[in-house]
Amino acid sequence: MSKLRTVAAALAAAAALTLSACATSAPAPAQTGSSNEPTFIAGGKLTVCTHLAFKPFQFKDDTGAIVGFDVDLMDLVAEDLGRTQEIVDIAFDQVWSGAAFAAGKCDAGAAAISITDARKKSTTFADPYFESTLALMVKTGSGIKGLEDLRGKTVAVQTDTTGATFAEQKASEYGFETKVFDDMPTASSSVLGTGADATINDNGVLLSFANDNPSVTVATEFADTGEWYGFNVSNDNKPLADEISRVLRESKADGRFNEIYKKWFGVDAPK
Repeated sequence: MSKLRTVAAALAAAAALTLSACATSAPAPAQTGSSNEPTFIAGGKLTVCTHLAFKPFQFKDDTGAIVGFDVDLMDLVAEDLGRTQEIVDIAFDQVWSGAAFAAGKCDAGAAAISITDARKKSTTFADPYFESTLALMVKTGSGIKGLEDLRGKTVAVQTDTTGATFAEQKASEYGFETKVFDDMPTASSSVLGTGADATINDNGVLLSFANDNPSVTVATEFADTGEWYGFNVSNDNKPLADEISRVLRESKADGRFNEIYKKWFGVDAPK
């Protein structure tokens, strides 16, 4: 049984969110910068840029508070540094490109950012903390099971994401068109109505969305698209990336990481 089916079975029993979690080697974070101490844009704060919403990693709850897996992990970092996390919602391309750091908007990015070679050039990543694959979400009962069923159809994608890049690379081969949206919720919601026949994005957020909306379902995951998320910082602030990596390692060793993982995904973190 695959880990996805194992996790799905466990979470179905617990009426919780499903998630794929494969154990493979994580990529090494980029190594840049020369300062010995982390720098921050505001006293007493760890200012973190994100792009809402990307449930369950970062989103607003019913009270309007920004919560999620990424948020809780960065709270650990802020606490360890003797600071309080302050979250800034900003366009996703501003986070992965490093523009938000150059403009003095934030100290770090926490937005379920897939680590790519191009992104490692524009920013410095802490150690990877979460593995993800791309997935295809469709209307329940549509009969769409994979890319081969998308000919003549419209696939919603979120701008500036690896899911959008993947879909655009496959569009000609499989005969579908892509429709670009600014964020995950609007791209995913387009499948609920008549805006699109399917959407491609990371499996964690699509499984969460489908869990909340039974009229759509995750038809398949693309196993060959395995990616790792990482928190990023400016290339001249590598000591902050080092501090984030240290807190991640220590929290995995003492069980805090697993507690947060189980809180949001209903199962233990993969070893």
